[in-house]
Amino acid sequence: MLAPSHNIKIYLFTGHIDMRKGVMSLSLLTGSLLAESKLICEGNMFIFRGKSADKIKILWYDGQGFCLYYKCFDQGKFIWPSTPDAVSINITSAQLSMLLEGIDWRN
Repeated sequence: MLAPSHNIKIYLFTGHIDMRKGVMSLSLLTGSLLAESKLICEGNMFIFRGKSADKIKILWYDGQGFCLYYKCFDQGKFIWPSTPDAVSINITSAQLSMLLEGIDWRN
């Protein structure tokens, strides 16, 4: 169970990625997409989805090392924002919980 504290930032990347990427590839991707690469090692979470929208990966630095969480729906798709001008958006921990359950968190 993911239980992020309320003081960390959760970044949801609006595009899709190749789900074969691992921890190091995703950490390099976050560093290149965000202006400040130090955000990776501050305990923040980074959420990515696959092209078919039924799989997500969450990259989280917990202070000791990277954690990679993977979730795949048997049926249905993850609700994802459509913001073509933004690379990532910030979401709250409550929105993350709804996202992981498949609930439309955008309202």
